[in-house]
Amino acid sequence: MRFRRDVNIWCGAPAPPYAPPMELEVRHLRVLCAVADSGSLHKAARELGMAQPSLSTQLGRIEHALGGQLFVRARTGCRPTPLGRVVLSRARPLVAEFAALVTETRAAAARAAGGPLLRIGATASRALPGWLRRLRTRVPPIEPTLQTDVSANSLLGMVAAGRLDMAFVHEVEGSLLRVPAGLCLRVLVEREPQFVTLAADHPAAARDQVRLTDLAGERWMVDSTVDGDWDALCRVLRAAGLEPDLLHGDYLTAYSLAATGEVVTVSQPTAHPRPDLAVRPLEGDPIGVRLLLAARSETELDFAYAELEAAYWEVALQAPAYREWLARSGTCGAPSRTPGAREAQARRDAQGVGGDTGRAGLAWPDDLLRRPPRLVQPPMTTTRAHSGGASGM
Repeated sequence: MRFRRDVNIWCGAPAPPYAPPMELEVRHLRVLCAVADSGSLHKAARELGMAQPSLSTQLGRIEHALGGQLFVRARTGCRPTPLGRVVLSRARPLVAEFAALVTETRAAAARAAGGPLLRIGATASRALPGWLRRLRTRVPPIEPTLQTDVSANSLLGMVAAGRLDMAFVHEVEGSLLRVPAGLCLRVLVEREPQFVTLAADHPAAARDQVRLTDLAGERWMVDSTVDGDWDALCRVLRAAGLEPDLLHGDYLTAYSLAATGEVVTVSQPTAHPRPDLAVRPLEGDPIGVRLLLAARSETELDFAYAELEAAYWEVALQAPAYREWLARSGTCGAPSRTPGAREAQARRDAQGVGGDTGRAGLAWPDDLLRRPPRLVQPPMTTTRAHSGGASGM
């Protein structure tokens, strides 16, 4: 008797001989979506927190399990094959539904554990204490939790994944954030100028505004782990014809060294001066950031936006250099004049929800506790969504 063995010729990534079929999981579908969205194994690996060789191996195993090549690899990147497009059309809804399941379950667990929690993420800001205080003193009170991160992109990803309810982030001018699909954004400040912090006895500290050329011989320290900060400073210095020494360091270290005259550093305009430190605007305001609140729906944005805005302008008007800059520029620091605040308050009033002063009538929206994430098309004047770098300056 003659026996015949079927031979399977595979041209994709090699799989171990006679390996048992791999069972696909949601994480494998996320891999496919990440590769398709980024168009590059390198970019997808960075987004997923994996090494590129590991991602390539995993993609090969996924293709082997499905029985066909899903992506064409080329020097210019990866693009889906016809089979890949079919698989992606089924994978994306499954990934979204699983994210909705996780979000709903976590919200229900938080409610069962003793009431609603508002999970907030944020990059560095002096407005955070006032924002949390206002949320806690609402009637009835809401207990917020806070997670800070130097990366705005990481925080936005956590909101999209349902691990955070909202995030207050900075988008550095010239370095767009990578905003996941389905998030709503509301602009708190369209362009916040970034100031310079230097030793109080520095000659430039005697000026109301500091020219970059006044700092030509100085060393700058910037935190390169903050999305967009390093690139923004390099662009501005090059445009001014300057090539100073740039040092990497966290901003707490930068302020300590600036006080001794070792470095100068970029800072938020809300920063308070110290006896040994001066905070000054840069002439022409060459560095700016956009301040954004991100959530999965307008309902969530409405729920906490007014408190954030009030907290921000409180610290803005407490900072002497920023208060003077606002007066010179004619920018009004009254939250009530901001379009986002007016529209948010109008919706809250229509829902019978109180404002940011803690008055009665405030209620946690049930929609936050039982709604799956969904794509919301926001009003152009108050929110925007894009796919596309944030600042801890």
